Amino acid sequence: MASLFSKIIAGEIPAYKICEDEYFYAFLDIFPLRDGHVLIVPKVEVDKAFDLDDEFLGRWLRFARPIAHAIEKSFPCNRCGMAILGLEVPHAHMHLVPIDTSDDLNFTRDKLKRSPEELASAQSKIISHL
Repeated sequence: MASLFSKIIAGEIPAYKICEDEYFYAFLDIFPLRDGHVLIVPKVEVDKAFDLDDEFLGRWLRFARPIAHAIEKSFPCNRCGMAILGLEVPHAHMHLVPIDTSDDLNFTRDKLKRSPEELASAQSKIISHL
């Protein structure tokens, strides 16, 4: 059975897409820790990030870099933090989050609830800086 993220990649579930290439798909987290929170998922369905080979892991970081820079330009923050937890969905995924403190990457905190208009605005900001 396809994961939630595979359904997003296939277009079966709508998403606020940031960008994609042949290997990865980046989109906004609809329940972000902070505005501008982006998820990057491999198009290959694998549960654990470290089950990917070295070349693929390197591609993942290279794909993430311009998105991280775009997030930093789009939202006031000290830097763009990165986390790979893999607990919520059994499909490897990277979180890119604009942060000011390490607590901004605290996944036990309540998530933000944003309207479709607010999410579309965040999407546009990030895309405009890619």
